[in-house]
Amino acid sequence: MGSLAEISPDLDKLDGQISDIFRALSNGFQKLEKIKDSNRQSRQLEELTGKMRDCKRLIKEFEREVKEKEGRYMPDANKMLTEKRQSMIKELNSYVALKKQYASTLETKRADVFDGPGSEENVLLASSMSNQQLIDHGNQMMDETDQSIERSKKVVQDTINVGTETAAALKEQTEQMNRIVNELDSIQFSIKKAAQLVKELGRGIATDKCIMSMLFLVVIGVVAIITVKLVKPSHSEIRDVPGLAPPALTRKLLWDSD
Repeated sequence: MGSLAEISPDLDKLDGQISDIFRALSNGFQKLEKIKDSNRQSRQLEELTGKMRDCKRLIKEFEREVKEKEGRYMPDANKMLTEKRQSMIKELNSYVALKKQYASTLETKRADVFDGPGSEENVLLASSMSNQQLIDHGNQMMDETDQSIERSKKVVQDTINVGTETAAALKEQTEQMNRIVNELDSIQFSIKKAAQLVKELGRGIATDKCIMSMLFLVVIGVVAIITVKLVKPSHSEIRDVPGLAPPALTRKLLWDSD
């Protein structure tokens, strides 16, 4: 089957980076267990969350690299890469679940200090803090809340901007499609009119040809008759032709014969 380095140096490099992040996450969560201060726990948890984001991005790059070159690998190599990817995802999901567990525990502790039912341990913890510490802690929580609100506002604004751009693009595409449809209708109408004109012209040309043929035949006939008349003036077959026959004899009345 071969090692990952033999299959692809790029994949081997990504695997090394992901392994380094997994080691850092393991050490970070072990350190988190020893931290007692909630503020330090929050900062440590944020740092670990950032590392998990980086790890997720690298796993995505690993998947993309595998898909782009999947057809070049042998079946055994593809199987090994698939198992490696699944192992990475499984390990990352375990750290995500651990992060959620610590975050939930931390939020519970904060709620118990300020809004909880007031167990004896929490009351002692709050009572051991000076007024300035309580004020500072409250200000810090308000700052974190303000930051969270600002992030939410930014997400909402980005979503609105994306929606506006999408709506504008869709409107422009719709108008373009309407223009194309109108142009197609105009072209179709022009084609129909052109076909009708061509048909009428064809009929006119056919009619003109018939008329010209008949006129030609008439002219040929007249020329033929004139020619025959000139050649044989006494020809009996053309005597009755109008305009060519000789003038009729003057008839005499019976009483004029006396």
